[in-house]
Amino acid sequence: MFDLIRHWLHHYSGLSWPVMGGLFVAVPALAFALGVIVVVWLPADYFVRQPTPHRWLKTHPVLRILLAAAKNVLGATLFLAGAVMALPLVPGPGLVFMLLGLGMVDFPGKRALERRALHQPRVLASVNKMRARFGKQPMRVDEGEGGTS
Repeated sequence: MFDLIRHWLHHYSGLSWPVMGGLFVAVPALAFALGVIVVVWLPADYFVRQPTPHRWLKTHPVLRILLAAAKNVLGATLFLAGAVMALPLVPGPGLVFMLLGLGMVDFPGKRALERRALHQPRVLASVNKMRARFGKQPMRVDEGEGGTS
């Protein structure tokens, strides 16, 4: 893993300053925009209702396994890319990529981990403030509540 990072940094340092500057600005901006889209797109009751099965779960068993594997591989790749970007001196929104990757990967207890993170008052306040800017209802974290913990 360290050889991969060292190899990537070597190639990154060989880029011209305008390209490095563009990447330094564009990658975090795109990740932030993607994070805003996800937060605004989620229904307000996403964390209090039971998860609904995906439509593709009713497809052919082989296709279902391939789609689930592809989603998990993409999520793991995003998580690892975030871990690399979270290293010192590496530009990019590492934490955002790690969270997006974790959101895509299926593992036992994932929903409880997401809910526990959203129960943090500062996180919930930030999410609800962002949702309010786009005219969305506050995110509910407890059954019957309207967005407060």
